[in-house]
Amino acid sequence: MDIYDLFFYLALFAGFMMAFNLGANDVANSMASAVGAKAITVKQAVLIAGVLNFAGAVILGSHVTATVSKGIINPEAISDPKLIMIGMFASLIAAAGWVLISTLTALPVSSTHSIVGAILGFGLVAGGPDVVNWLKMVGIVMSWIISPFFAAAISYFIFSHIRKTILFKRNFIHQAKKWAPIWMALTVLLIALSFLYKTPVGKKLNLPFSGSLLLALAVAFVMWFIGKLMVSKLIGDPEEGAEAVERTFRKLQVGTSCYVALSQGANDVANAIGPVAAIYLISKEHQLLSTAQVPIGILILGGLGIAIGIALLGHKVMGTVGNKITVLTNTRGFAVDFGAATTVLAASNMGLPVSTTHASVGAVVGVGLARGFSAVNFKVLWKIVIYWLLTVPIAALTSIIIYTILKWTFLS
Repeated sequence: MDIYDLFFYLALFAGFMMAFNLGANDVANSMASAVGAKAITVKQAVLIAGVLNFAGAVILGSHVTATVSKGIINPEAISDPKLIMIGMFASLIAAAGWVLISTLTALPVSSTHSIVGAILGFGLVAGGPDVVNWLKMVGIVMSWIISPFFAAAISYFIFSHIRKTILFKRNFIHQAKKWAPIWMALTVLLIALSFLYKTPVGKKLNLPFSGSLLLALAVAFVMWFIGKLMVSKLIGDPEEGAEAVERTFRKLQVGTSCYVALSQGANDVANAIGPVAAIYLISKEHQLLSTAQVPIGILILGGLGIAIGIALLGHKVMGTVGNKITVLTNTRGFAVDFGAATTVLAASNMGLPVSTTHASVGAVVGVGLARGFSAVNFKVLWKIVIYWLLTVPIAALTSIIIYTILKWTFLS
């Protein structure tokens, strides 16, 4: 077995580990608001997220991973492809290790930023500062600031609006029948646009913006009509009071959580299998091309890793985001999902590498702040922010150490 074959097999293991940690941390925190609001149980969340993430990764996941270095470094500036192969493997191990430590301490971190930090680290050592795309790094740093605050502002506004127009009104049943179908239609509009712009299948349709908007508006209008019928049925007994309103938003939250799970599988699996695809290419062609055709077996490996990760360790991060930052109800949980999804969609379309983790946590904080500062546990929030700040430097440093040891062992 030569060095190319050896690192390909090692990369399969490292890619599985990265996918496992992706499921245990990133995917888990996207389901946390639904669990925290008791729209679904932890077991149901694990089942939904496991099945839909696997389906998203294998069926909707991109079979071609462009810029396997994620645009952070210029691989062409590193002459020996073996160095890139070792560096990508070191990056996977470093990123997976940091996300695993974060998961075991029940804190949500971004797997995207972990792998970005790890690739940055080995790139600096292998090719020097000139191979790093510093403009891209500035965009990532900006997203750390923009995405949580943007998501918090949106979820704050949505929950405040629901309270003002429904929960605080004397005739709130009548108000719920009026406003709930509108929120259902807006949710479907968001999901439709997100599907068209965020999933590989939607992108392949290549619709112009006007066409996408018209299609999404048409689907949203149909949802508004169906929603009016559904809400009248869901709020059958006005004597139930506010619980009837919460039940309506509970149904909405289950729907948004299912979509998030499917979309996350399609998009985030690339964090785990992108570097594996790069190593696969180098092992077969002995060179790195700008795009990598991902074999279905590697996608299945990524989907399985995500599903097993959320099943075994997902409950840890779900507990923190869903219960420890603030108390969530179904209306609050809906505002969280809507705020986070809007942020991810808007920021992605502006070209910002936004983190779903940061948006989800920001949205939870925004909903909490709508009820005052005392409703937010800033002690837990501070710990999360510290982990966010440490993610890139720790992943980069670990990657440098692993890369250097492997280079001395196999290439000297």
